[in-house]
Amino acid sequence: MNPALHRLALIAAGIALIVIVLGAFVRLSHAGLGCPDWPGCYGQLTWPVETSEVSQANEAFPDRPVETGKAWKEMVHRYLAGALVLLVLTLNIVAWVARATRTTRLLAAGLLVLILFQAALGMWTVTLKLLPIVVMGHLMGGMATFSLLLWLAWRSGKRIPVTVQDTLGPLRPLILTALAVLLLQLMAGGWTSANYSALACPDFPTCQGEWWPDANYTEGLVLWREIGVDYEGGVLDLRSRIAIHMVHRVGALISFIVLGTLALLLIRRTPTRKEGAILGVLLLTQVTLGIQNVVLQLPLANAVAHNGTGALLLASMLWILYRSRGRLI
Repeated sequence: MNPALHRLALIAAGIALIVIVLGAFVRLSHAGLGCPDWPGCYGQLTWPVETSEVSQANEAFPDRPVETGKAWKEMVHRYLAGALVLLVLTLNIVAWVARATRTTRLLAAGLLVLILFQAALGMWTVTLKLLPIVVMGHLMGGMATFSLLLWLAWRSGKRIPVTVQDTLGPLRPLILTALAVLLLQLMAGGWTSANYSALACPDFPTCQGEWWPDANYTEGLVLWREIGVDYEGGVLDLRSRIAIHMVHRVGALISFIVLGTLALLLIRRTPTRKEGAILGVLLLTQVTLGIQNVVLQLPLANAVAHNGTGALLLASMLWILYRSRGRLI
């Protein structure tokens, strides 16, 4: 047990969650290109505010006039992400100074490499003008950073009761399956958002008035596209966006069945009843928010909450997986 490392990792995980939610807010409020350059904004460390600054910025970037309401959102997100990089660097220093276990030090080092790559993805998100595969990768990189920070925090805390390990052990195959299904669904959600396909189906439970509408899955599921194109607002036709949306809907149904089954099995066991209840509540909340995104035509607060709840679902699944190992809390 390492209290200092445990607390620092928990703080970093909390900030990582805020960065994920704030990133969703930036993306869903169409501020992803609020600053057309990186790491600054229109060539400065903050964002243009004064009239003279705005004029100079508009001259330097004539294709992307200053929109202050978007620029500040993007820069606040960058500042917080930068603070997270410094925290992860501090975690590595603490892990080495405190002579943490080799596994813990390797985990901290892996986190540092991951978050530096995540910073690169943030840069490419801007320089490649919201290329969908990069946007989705940036989202999943944020989820991975959040996950590893939680894992590091749990490893450096208190031990888990053996009764919990014995209860969860037989369920490990289902736990691993549920986690894999959830990760695929998060990727599908990221792909839906990156291609502006959330409203391709404006009705529920049908889509375009049909249970299985005409869709172009071949085009919709192409991962790598041309560099140099401005992908803001999306470039795919309606049939391709419907395909992306339907994949996400089917994934949501599969996720609900698999994770819901796991939640019910956990609730039936006394040592894991709390974990099952939390997983079940988060799952129901996420499904409700997803349906409301369609029915209410993607309100910003609801859509951001959908992203945040997805991260909490991932945290819940990782916690269940971790407790099944009987390691450190």
